[in-house]
Amino acid sequence: MSRADELYKQTCLDILNNGFSDEGLEVRPHWADGTPAHTVKKFGVVNRYNLAEEFPIMTLRRTYWKSAVDELLWIWQKKSNRICDLGSHVWDEWAGSDGTIGKAYGYQLGIKHQYKEGMFDQVDRVLYDLKHNPASRRILTNIYNFQDLHEMNLYPCAYSMTFNVTGDTLNAILNQRSQDMLTANNWNVVQYAVLTHMMAQVSGLKVGELVHVIADCHIYDRHIPAVKAMLEKEGYPAPTFSMDESVSDFYAFTKDSFRLDNYQYYPFDFEIPMAI
Repeated sequence: MSRADELYKQTCLDILNNGFSDEGLEVRPHWADGTPAHTVKKFGVVNRYNLAEEFPIMTLRRTYWKSAVDELLWIWQKKSNRICDLGSHVWDEWAGSDGTIGKAYGYQLGIKHQYKEGMFDQVDRVLYDLKHNPASRRILTNIYNFQDLHEMNLYPCAYSMTFNVTGDTLNAILNQRSQDMLTANNWNVVQYAVLTHMMAQVSGLKVGELVHVIADCHIYDRHIPAVKAMLEKEGYPAPTFSMDESVSDFYAFTKDSFRLDNYQYYPFDFEIPMAI
């Protein structure tokens, strides 16, 4: 069983056995038929992944990791909010009439800000500091821009990354305000594990830990049977992750720059309704 499987099972069991149910309370999300989408949740979940030891992809069911990487590059490389720039359809339901998701995600990372060294957007500032100021405790991004929230079609869920260099090793913290454990958890973990590997390689650093901090960590009521079925699986060993070691420019990575060898996973026979 992969470490990602272990942490996933531990988190889901804790939610199901000890979580708070909002059944009977007024909630914002709803199902396609108009029924309120209730959850069982835990507050303040923290999971740690040692990327130097293992790539954190679950095997309890398939994570479509190439699509996850494509979305990551859409946000962090292209800094785009246009769904036509994305290779999948994961954002289609949040697209406006202009074909964008509003001033959200990649749009925020691409806004340039004035620093004493010059103008940088958030991604380029991280890249600059990792090379020139690795001892800094100020290397972070934040896309939860209150000024623009009213123009975002979805408020950011994974909203902040903090990078910290310890010796020759890059560690990172992903902060997330809300996490749907069935549909999004491992998707996000895989994305930001890949991002940490990318940042480390182009900065001449080794990869270390990814710490995932989730404020509202929940399972939707109609997802509980699928989650319970996954918890019965034993899991497979983690696959082997590799990346094109010749890439030294962050913007030169493509989704084909990454490989997973021997990725085994269990079939998943459930239809997953989406809460909106």
